[in-house]
Amino acid sequence: MAHLELTAEEPPCAEDGVWLTCIECSETFAPFDDVRYTCDDCDGLLEVRYADLPTWDDFEGDGVWRYDAALPTRSGVSLPEGSTPLHDVDRLEDEIGVDRLRVKHEGMNPTGSFKDRGMTLGVRVAQRVGVDRLACASTGNTSAALAAYGARGGMETLVLLPAGKVAAGKVAQASLHGARILEVDGNFDTCLDIVQDLAMRGEAYLLNSLNPFRLEGQKTIGLEIMEQFHEEEGTYPDRIVLPVGNAGNTSALYKCFRELVKSGAIEESDVPKLTGIQAAGAAPMVEAIEHGWEETERWEDVETRATAIRIGNPVNAPKALPGIRATGGTAAAVSDEEITRAQRDLAGEGVGVEPASAASIAGLRKLRNEGVVDSDEEVVCLTTGHLLKDPEAAAEAGEDPEPVPGHTEGVLEHLEAN
Repeated sequence: MAHLELTAEEPPCAEDGVWLTCIECSETFAPFDDVRYTCDDCDGLLEVRYADLPTWDDFEGDGVWRYDAALPTRSGVSLPEGSTPLHDVDRLEDEIGVDRLRVKHEGMNPTGSFKDRGMTLGVRVAQRVGVDRLACASTGNTSAALAAYGARGGMETLVLLPAGKVAAGKVAQASLHGARILEVDGNFDTCLDIVQDLAMRGEAYLLNSLNPFRLEGQKTIGLEIMEQFHEEEGTYPDRIVLPVGNAGNTSALYKCFRELVKSGAIEESDVPKLTGIQAAGAAPMVEAIEHGWEETERWEDVETRATAIRIGNPVNAPKALPGIRATGGTAAAVSDEEITRAQRDLAGEGVGVEPASAASIAGLRKLRNEGVVDSDEEVVCLTTGHLLKDPEAAAEAGEDPEPVPGHTEGVLEHLEAN
């Protein structure tokens, strides 16, 4: 857990015990005096740091803002969000063959995905630094969350989407919440390039996961998992398996664990193995892990039915790769067919998720079959978005309707014959 070691000494630029630190050159910045996404000196990624780190006794209430003592502001633009369920999935647990399997269903957030956790904080920070237009590039879930939270905060919202590549449910959410939707001729990474350029020109406040404050909100996923699992199981999970697109959640969970260890809330031996799962058609993080690379190589052509993780250039890789390695985790790629099977299997347990979410179950199954995951492990799989985010994919994965006559006898005859 030594990589990206948390700074102990509060720098002069800190505000209320909070500051920003570059993970590359360690330069520090005041958190709210200016709009800043990367280091002024070396363009490295930034992390939010704290003079004091809380323990479990400092948390009270529900949802994301239960953990306000671990966040840079004490309130957010809220719907509210967080307190998502940790489901039992007994049949999958037995079939995959692990000692304990729970599913953390982030699709139960207000707009149907984990992105709400980052937006409640990110939009509040945008208000604090005095911007009036929010913007993001998106494969869908970010745009839906930003549009909703921007509307809640009374702010203009601009979203850039890859034309023809975003599930209808997500576009509908952004549209109804009043976002201005621009369909870009290109993939997600092209959209992000443009949004970053707009942000650097001062045309909008960027709320993709490049923004360090958004990841602080997503950090609460880890806090909830650790609290919920420990309260119900009496232990902490051995492994957390999660889908990976831009690698924001992987980065956020790693930071969460480092802070819990530093505060004394958990021991280093309690830290779960972070295990990232990508679709085979968009797997630059897996490639980097398998080759031992310190950074990812950009994939120009990416394709998968798991649209939420159809990303070829994960901007948070410099934070996420060390997190996977330092926790003893790994990464794996799964096919669209394996993802669809896992989506059906989760639905069979009553847990409805979009395809990208099911990648975590598909990846766990693959790694268990390969012997990478042991039978005595206690595992949490993170599912990131609700089934209705991509209704077309859900319909394709499900059973077709059966036509029957318009009377009871005809229905009974059909049931007996089939």
